[in-house]
Amino acid sequence: MRKILASALAASAALALAACGSTEDASADAEADTVEMPADEVLAPVTEEPVEAPVAEPTAEDTTAAVDANAAADEAGEAAAAAAADVAAEAAAASEETTE
Repeated sequence: MRKILASALAASAALALAACGSTEDASADAEADTVEMPADEVLAPVTEEPVEAPVAEPTAEDTTAAVDANAAADEAGEAAAAAAADVAAEAAAASEETTE
């Protein structure tokens, strides 16, 4: 499954690159686009101040959802452990029946 997904991703990436590199004249060599700026403009002092990023605080809904998800995971784990114990008990009983 992973090999198929990787192959599909590689094929789509190759097609995307081929589509982006088209030219009007197929015989013309591809030229890189360059951006040149005068040194004075690049080295000009920055006059703007950076803006402080807002801090994300968890809400009560986020906390409740996390607690509910943890409780559901705990219940699923307990159910899986009980099912495994049942299967082990049945296997042991079947093994005892065949040895007798």
